[in-house]
Amino acid sequence: MFTIFMVCVALFSSVEIISVTNAPEDDGTLLLVEFDELIEIPEEHIGFLVQRTVDEEIAWQTVMVEALPYESTEIMDGYDPDFPITPMTSYHYRTVVLTANGDSLYSEIFVGAELARGEWFSNSEVPTLVGCVLFLGLIFFYFHRAKQGTEYFLRPIAGIEAIDEAIGRATEMGKPILYVPGLSTIGDVATIASITILGRVAKKVAEYGTPLLVPNCDPIVYTVCEETVRQGYLEAGRPDAYDQDSVFFLTQSQFAYVAGVNGIMMRDKPATNFYLGMFWAESLILAETGALSGAIQIAGTDAVTQLPFFITTCDYTLIGEELYAASAYLGREPKQLGSIKGQDSCKAIMMAFIVLGVILSIIYAITGNESVMFLGRFLNL
Repeated sequence: MFTIFMVCVALFSSVEIISVTNAPEDDGTLLLVEFDELIEIPEEHIGFLVQRTVDEEIAWQTVMVEALPYESTEIMDGYDPDFPITPMTSYHYRTVVLTANGDSLYSEIFVGAELARGEWFSNSEVPTLVGCVLFLGLIFFYFHRAKQGTEYFLRPIAGIEAIDEAIGRATEMGKPILYVPGLSTIGDVATIASITILGRVAKKVAEYGTPLLVPNCDPIVYTVCEETVRQGYLEAGRPDAYDQDSVFFLTQSQFAYVAGVNGIMMRDKPATNFYLGMFWAESLILAETGALSGAIQIAGTDAVTQLPFFITTCDYTLIGEELYAASAYLGREPKQLGSIKGQDSCKAIMMAFIVLGVILSIIYAITGNESVMFLGRFLNL
């Protein structure tokens, strides 16, 4: 009898799967695996494996490794990118308990797993949907108001207001303007914002007849910058003044590009340097060289790690989303102004909710009123 009992222990583990269900509100790539609650765990049982297969005749995949005793009787299968779950596929599961002696105790095969299927609508994302509708409604409202001729006040940003002054300074000194559109690709939002500002700068430069230098390190960005500058001269009514050599490609190598730009600074001594776009470790090298050359410098980027270097070495710095708003500030186009006012309104609403939530939390901490706590939880949504 003792021998038969030991054989049974060797065949079956102490961890049994009781259900495998489709994970709620997902895209059909997760399954919720539930185990039975363990009352007693032998000391020699140190952990277990969760294995999955689409067919018992195919090799089993170990998708999870857990320690014993486990804190939760539920685990989510499908998070590991090496073992993804295919939607609408039937799976078999089993567990393998590992002992301190190196033995593997297999459980019975669980064959009643639900099919993983995606949901069309996630109830947990309802607050996000409401917020998106509200914010888009505000933006379109300000769009409409702006198109009707409503004048909006925008907070003055020193770096943007200094652009015209910097261009005028270069014109008076008879020196060129250097515009660096960042080192990223055309897919970067900061690069797109920089090119938009470049169009405004090119138009103003064309009106004043000031030389413009735009070195590039990405071939596609170079092509877009070339057309942008050409369009700026066309809008200024001086297409004949456009110099094809003003926009040029240097190299795709990061520090070789920096060396080339620094050489331009030291040879041509531009009166104004623009660093607008995405930058990495080269930011301080560029800005410090420009400061040594005596140029007025305006920088802007959404790279948080590089902002301290620009703030330290440049005369003006556009921080984060100020770079995105610069085009609207310069062009004063109704749609762009309406977009900025709509976004500012959304931020004001969010700030009001945050402040109200803090006040309610303080009131609840003092009074313990459950109604106040309910309102606070509602705001957290």
